[in-house]
Amino acid sequence: MLNGVGSVGKSSAARVLLGLLDRPFLHVAMDDFIGMLPPWAHDHPDGLRFLPEVRGGHPSIAIRSGPIMARAMRGMRHAVAAMAGQGNDLIVDDVMLDVADAREYRTLLAGCDARLVGLFAPLAVPEARERARDGRAIGLPRWQYDRMHRGMQYDLELDTADLTPEQVAKSIRDRLAL
Repeated sequence: MLNGVGSVGKSSAARVLLGLLDRPFLHVAMDDFIGMLPPWAHDHPDGLRFLPEVRGGHPSIAIRSGPIMARAMRGMRHAVAAMAGQGNDLIVDDVMLDVADAREYRTLLAGCDARLVGLFAPLAVPEARERARDGRAIGLPRWQYDRMHRGMQYDLELDTADLTPEQVAKSIRDRLAL
């Protein structure tokens, strides 16, 4: 399970990792579950809202999840457990802002070899990556940054600031003996 702020490199590392491993892994991405929400649930209090604000003079986007989004994310964690329970090896690309989400994964995956990987970088790095991506709203890493890793206990921590996605993926593969 890869956890980190937006644009820290989770999805890029996951895609590279799929090609480096000797056995088949499936990539489960939080963004795919967000994409399952009905169109009206985006920017709706019951669904998922991205609220622009300013933090320290810089653009920031606050995330507000309503009951529909909360159920979808609980469903994602249970779907991950169901997939793993059927013998699938998974790379989970998630944004866990609350240690309770990580605890739920650990509980649901108690019978599996589950590892939590924290991806870190100085705030300027994901913000620069965010600006370089087309169609990306600016401000998610800034809002997530102070919330992301509080109370988390990782099996592996990597600073992605000076690493390519290939280097991150190889580090994960090698250090977790995948």
